[in-house]
Amino acid sequence: MNKYAAKRLSAEEAAALVRHGEHVFIGTGCATPRRLVAALEALALPQGDVELVHLLADGAMPHNATGECTSHYRHRCFFVGNDVRAAVRQGQCEYVPLSAARLPQLIANGRMRVDVAMIQVSPPDEFGYVSLGVSVDVIPAAVAKARLVLAEINPAMPRSMGDSALHIDEIDHWVPVPAQLIEHFQPEAQSEVVQAIAGYISSIIDDGSTLQIGLGRFSTAALALLSDRKDLGVHSDVITDAIVPLLEKGVLTGRMKSHHRGKIVASFARGSQRLHALIDRNPLFCFQTLDAVCDPAVLAAQHKLVSLTQAFSVDLTGQVCVDQLAGEFYGGLMSQAEFLQGASRSVGGKAIICLASTTADGQNSQIKLALADGEAAGIARSDVHYVITEYGIAYLFGKSIRERAAALIDLAHPKFRAALLAQAQSKGWLPAEQQLKHLQAYPVGDERRVVLSDERALLLRPAMGTDDVYVRELFHHLSDRDVYTRFFRKVRGLPHRDAQRLCNLNLETEVAFVAVFGPREDPQVVGHACYFVDAATNIAETAFMVHPDWQGKGLGAALQQRLLEHARGRNVQGFVAEILDTNEKMIRLARAGAGDVSLAAEGSVVRVTTMFR
Repeated sequence: MNKYAAKRLSAEEAAALVRHGEHVFIGTGCATPRRLVAALEALALPQGDVELVHLLADGAMPHNATGECTSHYRHRCFFVGNDVRAAVRQGQCEYVPLSAARLPQLIANGRMRVDVAMIQVSPPDEFGYVSLGVSVDVIPAAVAKARLVLAEINPAMPRSMGDSALHIDEIDHWVPVPAQLIEHFQPEAQSEVVQAIAGYISSIIDDGSTLQIGLGRFSTAALALLSDRKDLGVHSDVITDAIVPLLEKGVLTGRMKSHHRGKIVASFARGSQRLHALIDRNPLFCFQTLDAVCDPAVLAAQHKLVSLTQAFSVDLTGQVCVDQLAGEFYGGLMSQAEFLQGASRSVGGKAIICLASTTADGQNSQIKLALADGEAAGIARSDVHYVITEYGIAYLFGKSIRERAAALIDLAHPKFRAALLAQAQSKGWLPAEQQLKHLQAYPVGDERRVVLSDERALLLRPAMGTDDVYVRELFHHLSDRDVYTRFFRKVRGLPHRDAQRLCNLNLETEVAFVAVFGPREDPQVVGHACYFVDAATNIAETAFMVHPDWQGKGLGAALQQRLLEHARGRNVQGFVAEILDTNEKMIRLARAGAGDVSLAAEGSVVRVTTMFR
């Protein structure tokens, strides 16, 4: 460092170079230049009208013993984290609801002033290049625009690969700091709600997916459940320690990525020394600026891009608030809009919104008729695809308001569902006859995957109230004979009320399963089977519908086996089915049931009773 000794200053000397009225950019996350910021705050005569600008700083805001902000300056932030929440509440820090991916553009065109850039970097190499290390994000734009660049040189800063190099000639003055980097640790224990949401998230992430992780407990917990996947990749604004176990197990290969194949692409890292050590001089990692990472064309072209966004409330039309909680600004938009839209345009991609169904105290629903005052729709209803709570998964894209409201009510906490249903009905969004039948979490454990005789794979899953549209479509594909043998009469249509009776069930004494072909976002229901338990006899009556194109391939037998397995698990004594004597296929299927089978003819109807052993 002797070669660059002329640029060396103490933190106090460097801070004194800031002028009245200047806008000072502060580096991000684990690369927050705490010593420079502390020196600026400690000036005997603080400069007037100075504003500190930061994306997601850590330690840029001094506090007193009671947690109040004591900064001498005004602040402008793009993410309301723990560091600035008190200052935002006190009115000393202004929150800017802007996608972080747009910030480099605003800095470059001068609409976001940056006069001084305070950053933290690695020591220079033999060619005079320092590394921006764990935080590239918007720093190149800030450095390019600033009249004065002040850098802390930290020996602990890893030398990251990618677009993270900066020549020391672009730094006006540097300040030595001890070899210690800010660390963030993942919580070891997660609540049952978090684990349930993580389970649903992981259930829809396929092998070969490329992940945008984001910050938050749900994404962290979900990643912990992906150790059985193959060839996952990462293309994310931020990475955390949550990726480390997947790396160590060989899950994160990036082999299936269509851009930056084999690379973990990120803009900044927020983790512990364990992650920092992995990043150091490791060509597996590629750090880029936020606008490059969030390039819409790159995101849309990425293979199976999965975006995870943690939200704080969703209304029944699908509008999502991501930056306000309990009446206060919390979190921020970051670059979720770009990733959600990119994932929605990616072939095989999934744009996922996740949230707890209630506030932490359980007193308020976070699924609402309408967003509350001050809760902005950070994500428009037109851009919402998957929504996940601890009660299940809803897919909203392309759905009507009626379909959205019904699906989201199923994701709400049971104690709030009746009120939400009544509110939606009062608005005319749901029909008056709509009822609440199933008040538990969606039973993902009851799903089964089957392969038929023609080697096509199907998902057999519990029917939901929102399946009425798909069941109606199945009905209209049936032949007149199939309809007659199913309903014992000529039926021209399946009204909403009748369709609801076939899928909006309590899943205990009224049970239905649907056979689904295709992805969750574009499902085709090709089979339906149900049973209804007679409380007096504890015997259930069964009925089936199978799409004509899927008959004769073992689907009926698979559905019957699934009903049998489910019923036995609930101590049902047996099944009974009334079948027209001309329906030889269904009679053979019923006779093949596991148990003691008896047949009784009643005119043109054969009553098949199966008592379980």
